[in-house]
Amino acid sequence: MPASRPPRAAYPHWEQLTTRWADIDVYGHMNNARYFELIDTVVNNHLVRGTGTDIRRLDAIGVVAEVSCRYFAEITYPEPIDLGVVVERLGTSSILYRVGLFQGEAEGAGATACAEGRFVHVYVDNTDPARPVVPVPDVIRAAVAPLLRAPDAT
Repeated sequence: MPASRPPRAAYPHWEQLTTRWADIDVYGHMNNARYFELIDTVVNNHLVRGTGTDIRRLDAIGVVAEVSCRYFAEITYPEPIDLGVVVERLGTSSILYRVGLFQGEAEGAGATACAEGRFVHVYVDNTDPARPVVPVPDVIRAAVAPLLRAPDAT
């Protein structure tokens, strides 16, 4: 991942979500767990919309193998959050996403990410209770291919 605060231009897919009163902790900061919920939500929203299907019913499903978040600036209530998504790597059986969380005007303070998450899905057989790792389904591959990071991008 880039060492500095990523700009909006680093992400090809966008969605806007909002903060809720319950997201704010006793210190007035958005709770860390909420960042992970937002990251998970925006990735799965894209997959549902991009495939046009209920991804939970596919023969292979993505399970979260890794998630992390770097924090650069506070996200506040009650402001909306712009979430940008880019696919860093599309492998045989896994997908590595980066999700930028932005708040504020694109030309001002909101030009760079307040936080950036790293989110990895590994695909497993949804029909086998042992859940062996399997290739990323073609329908998922087609939905995320447009989000692949250009080789020379940040």
